[in-house]
Amino acid sequence: MSAEFTFETHSDEETRVLGAALAKQLPKRGVVLLIGNLGVGKTTLTKGIVEGLGAATADDVSSPTFTLIHEYGEPVSVYHVDLYRLDTEEEVQRLGLDEIFEQPAMILLEWAERFPRLLPAERVEIYLSDESNDVRKIRVRTVAI
Repeated sequence: MSAEFTFETHSDEETRVLGAALAKQLPKRGVVLLIGNLGVGKTTLTKGIVEGLGAATADDVSSPTFTLIHEYGEPVSVYHVDLYRLDTEEEVQRLGLDEIFEQPAMILLEWAERFPRLLPAERVEIYLSDESNDVRKIRVRTVAI
């Protein structure tokens, strides 16, 4: 069973605001995939989600491309993970993703679609794409088995 919704934003600010609104609809504990090309706004949307959950301010949220994992909240209520720099399932497993999945938190994953065998069956997938003239299309899909 799945549900799907599509949104359109026209600026970084609108994308952050949408993220804050989505935060109220997303599961407080679970996995959310952020899927899209480089520079499409995954981290911008994450800023809104994290802020909407009250885990940190948008200014405190940055891409974990080089650190791989950022944690937000006290105690941690959001994990933001970027798998872009990892090439194999073994590298992802060494990161401890299984243990992160067990945490009572929202896990936001960038580039996780590259490792489908490691993902939980129940998750939310958010697809971001550039349409034209600063228009972003954001499709939210809930996947449940």
